[in-house]
Amino acid sequence: MEQRQLGDGLTVSAIGLGCMGMSQAYGPSDSTRDDHIALIRSAVDQGVTLFDTAEVYGPYVNEELVGEALAPVRDQVVIATKFGFDIKPEGQQNGLDSRPEHIREVVEDSLRRLGTDRIDLYYQHRVDPDVPIEDVAGAVKELIVEGKVLHFGLSEAGAATIRRAHAVQPVAALQSEYSLWWRRPEEEVLDTLAELGIGLVPFSPLGRGFLTGAITADTVFAEDDFRNDMPRFAAEARAANQAVVDLLVTIAAQKDATPAQIALAWLLAQQPWIAPIPGTRRPERLAENLGAADIDLTEDDLAAIEDASAKITVLGARYPEYMEKLTDL
Repeated sequence: MEQRQLGDGLTVSAIGLGCMGMSQAYGPSDSTRDDHIALIRSAVDQGVTLFDTAEVYGPYVNEELVGEALAPVRDQVVIATKFGFDIKPEGQQNGLDSRPEHIREVVEDSLRRLGTDRIDLYYQHRVDPDVPIEDVAGAVKELIVEGKVLHFGLSEAGAATIRRAHAVQPVAALQSEYSLWWRRPEEEVLDTLAELGIGLVPFSPLGRGFLTGAITADTVFAEDDFRNDMPRFAAEARAANQAVVDLLVTIAAQKDATPAQIALAWLLAQQPWIAPIPGTRRPERLAENLGAADIDLTEDDLAAIEDASAKITVLGARYPEYMEKLTDL
């Protein structure tokens, strides 16, 4: 697979694998833990080198899963994980916590769960308004000096925060939601990343499954599926937002591809320093997603997508209000 240069000397596969859904968020799965380990190892065999997890996924169990799956190929891959939440012993999130002393504590726990001596890319999961970003960057800089972390990342951070952090410790990558139905990073963040030489790792590049075309206004989610709480996934919003999927279906038919592949290919075509991390629990979806790297969207294709998408108004907030407050964008 094509390799892409993010920032601070970090090279990754053009498409990575987001592992969160193997442990939470999308309801029950027929897949077992062994199936997930096999899926992650299959991704490696197919050229994926970037794997994304976080302490809060599960919590904790996703890091353990990723660490075990990648142990045989540890030196061939980039493991990205995240800090920044206060997680109680019972597993509940209790707000944000990016105090330097907390970072130093939780990095040891993540290293242990991942079964490794270094974290390749260590993201602040969400910007903590109670802790100056300079203090956060300084704490990670110390971990880099000690060899426990190789590269520093931010997630859902705005342009001003990125600049302040980067002045203390070079930021290799920003992880933020970015797709054809969530384009806010284009307002200011993408120009900042280009100026500073920072890569972008889009999460939810397939709109949490919506851009695949598999979800309709009639879809019923499992009771514990977090999309039930997202305004953008209300039935009326799904019906209105079908226009985005219809656009992808049209382009996909012309390219002998799937809507998901066009959505990912569109992201890859935006900048050479963008590496999306679609997640899946199914081997066939993994192969489909990775196939997007072989799709060539011409300038005419991109112009047609841009023209058509500009006429579509996406309905519904992406998060409930309490979650949206966590973003710095």
